[in-house]
Amino acid sequence: MICPFLQFSKQLQPLIFVAFILTSALSVSSSPADIEKGRRKVVHVLEDDTGAVIVQTAPGKVVTHRGGSITLPCRFHHEPENVDPARIRIKWTKVTDTLQFEDVFVALGKQQRVFGSYRGRVFLEQAGPGDASVIIQNVTLEDYGRYECEVTNDMEDDTGFVNLDLEGVVFPYYPREGRYKLNYYQAEDACKKQDAILASHSQLHKAWLEGLDWCNAGWLEDGSVQYPISHPRDECGRKDTPAGVRNYGYRHKEDERYDAFCFTSKLNGKVYFLKRFKKVNYAEAIKACIRDGSVAAKVGQLYAAWKFQLLDRCEAGWLEDGSIRYPIVNPRSRCGGSQPGVRNLGFPDKKFRLYGVYCFRENKDEAAGGTGKTKSAIESLTRRKSSNSIPMNATKVI
Repeated sequence: MICPFLQFSKQLQPLIFVAFILTSALSVSSSPADIEKGRRKVVHVLEDDTGAVIVQTAPGKVVTHRGGSITLPCRFHHEPENVDPARIRIKWTKVTDTLQFEDVFVALGKQQRVFGSYRGRVFLEQAGPGDASVIIQNVTLEDYGRYECEVTNDMEDDTGFVNLDLEGVVFPYYPREGRYKLNYYQAEDACKKQDAILASHSQLHKAWLEGLDWCNAGWLEDGSVQYPISHPRDECGRKDTPAGVRNYGYRHKEDERYDAFCFTSKLNGKVYFLKRFKKVNYAEAIKACIRDGSVAAKVGQLYAAWKFQLLDRCEAGWLEDGSIRYPIVNPRSRCGGSQPGVRNLGFPDKKFRLYGVYCFRENKDEAAGGTGKTKSAIESLTRRKSSNSIPMNATKVI
């Protein structure tokens, strides 16, 4: 049986590559329940006609959140076993598009190099012989995606793939100019300005399974245009069609215009409604947050606070983009209906003094010291590990 993440040759090659979906507890604190959830479930061991052992795992992916640390697991085995480790090359790349790759990390013996935005954040786990796993610290939204681990021994090589998923929330977005005003690149930039990235199809599909219903089509990160419908109706593709994620296919990235579906994850900070005696206009709202040691919250930050902070406030407030919104976790009749979510009142005239303001304050202690703490925890964990141990993990394996 061929593992979906691996590409095994039908005939046994001198270099046998195996990828264990094993992850490590890399957050500074973890509860017993989290650790138990992270233990590896089932490992299948098969023996071929030659007597060599090939280890395969059940399909899976590693999951963390923005700001967390995660192990991308990769192990290899030599036939024969007396291969000089200094001649083994380990290379990690990110699959950015069909047949397109972004270099992440490469090691040849003791020589190592990290590329681009991964510099200072990616390290070999070094849990023992045959371990090609890497640790990514301070995970960003852009780290989401599919990674390839390639192990090369002279002329022989093999590869395996690992998917890095993020816990987060998908939200639709359109600018002050109105609906269907964004080409692909403008949509990408709009999400980035709201502390988010363009969502993937799998992220949008998951959001639909959780109840997202939106009747306007939006760009996704792969260049397709889609929209999720949980309650079919005539104005959204006919009432008699089944619920699902409607797909317009891949569209022209420069000429065609739609809305955007953005994705964001956990915050390194806190969103809060600034209590004031008087309502403020947009300019006054921006200044009020600054005087309070914060900044006006972005749309993605408000969604993240609703999702992870469980922020629930039945008061409309300005956001950084000039829109008026408020988050509802516990629906009630006077707060916009029967469903939880972030209510959107649109983009009013910025001179109106009818609203409050939502501010965002960054957690500066974590921002300044988080990387050092995480690295210390990783080094401590690595020293305790043996090459055949099953690591514990505060993140999920699905």
